[in-house]
Amino acid sequence: MTKNDFISVGLFLIIGLTNVTFCSCNISNSDMDGKSTSVTDESVKECLKDFDFLVEKIQTNYPGYMDKVTNENRSQLTEIEKVVRKKITNNPDSCRFYLNEYADFFKDHHLGVIRNWSDTTENHQKLDIMDISTYGKNLYINIDSVQQATKNAKSIEGVWIASQREFIVAKDGKKYVGVIVNQKDWKNGQVIYEFEPVNDTVFNVINYSLIKDRKPHKTEASLHVNGKLIEFQNDRKFVRKSDSPIFDEAFRTSYEDYYPNVSFVAMNLDTNTFFLRIPTFADNTANELVTKHWKEIMSCPNLIIDIRYNGGGNDESYRELAKIIYTKPYELTGVEYYATEDNIKYFEEDIRNGNIREEWIKLTEAMKKNIGSFVTPPWRVGNNTVRKNTVYPVPRNVGIIINERNASSAEQFLLAAKESNKVILFGNTNTAGVFRLFKC
Repeated sequence: MTKNDFISVGLFLIIGLTNVTFCSCNISNSDMDGKSTSVTDESVKECLKDFDFLVEKIQTNYPGYMDKVTNENRSQLTEIEKVVRKKITNNPDSCRFYLNEYADFFKDHHLGVIRNWSDTTENHQKLDIMDISTYGKNLYINIDSVQQATKNAKSIEGVWIASQREFIVAKDGKKYVGVIVNQKDWKNGQVIYEFEPVNDTVFNVINYSLIKDRKPHKTEASLHVNGKLIEFQNDRKFVRKSDSPIFDEAFRTSYEDYYPNVSFVAMNLDTNTFFLRIPTFADNTANELVTKHWKEIMSCPNLIIDIRYNGGGNDESYRELAKIIYTKPYELTGVEYYATEDNIKYFEEDIRNGNIREEWIKLTEAMKKNIGSFVTPPWRVGNNTVRKNTVYPVPRNVGIIINERNASSAEQFLLAAKESNKVILFGNTNTAGVFRLFKC
């Protein structure tokens, strides 16, 4: 069973489906992304199997099930189940959409279905890697001459760079292609992209592979900021390369994505200001990033933390950030965890992997004694005051950039941040308000 975490103010829902895991629900067998596939008995069978598993896991693990499924609406949910089963039977190629339709009944942003791209058979097989991409040939272009000729251009031609990839866009006959300059596992001259102009700023993109017989992936890209930034839909963004790597990275990371899919960033903006971008609290990456750059952060009077589009994850994942922003004791409204076998397994796995502290063993022990109930963490029993041993004098000023996509644990982090005398929040909208479940 694959796992994922659902947090509603500390209440976890861990759901794994046979072929799907949940919020992330992941579907790996039949095509669940709405692509055209043949309707077969096998695909219907697989999707119905996933749907049965989804229904059972929500009933068993979802902290809000008892509150949201009432005598008044139980018949409505039963009817939705019947309708979804019929839709799956008729159109199994839209399986993911129908699973989400069922999850939408609960009106909780913690529930959803996405495809699992990692757990595929291909990842367990030896891949046939080629020296020439599936574009069919390599191209060798002088990067310096292209950069000088296009540094003020507004067209797609030029040298584009992000933290781990650099490529040139140039013409190959009548085609615009992206040629690798620097990229892990790729070599200089290999063609990774082909761009077909839709208009002056929007392009249909073919993404080529080095894996033999791998079909090209199609997406869309668009130019922004007068041709100085190119953004790939649901993927990465790159800036036109200048003579200043620091400027390029600061410009790229500060740009608010039209198709948000940001990555973690840690860097000095100048001698007085350190910048962190934290796009998720879904794993321990935020803690690891802060720990890695602790000395630099603590040497700057100013800290900017950009959490736009951070939809939450695990409250443990902002542990190190909470140390930095803390200035005085404050009251934390009671938080409880829903005790189920799956949720306990989730915690135990994260303890083994070092994602959460071993003191959470006490919580799992308490949950095992109270299956089907809400459990207060042992370290919170009778004590709702957050009190830390150290108040760090530096950084003195902390600015946190927020937007309407901040939810769940990201909002819990912001509640802690508002208690700090160091922090100012910057944003022009409210957060998502995903504190739907609350037991205290």
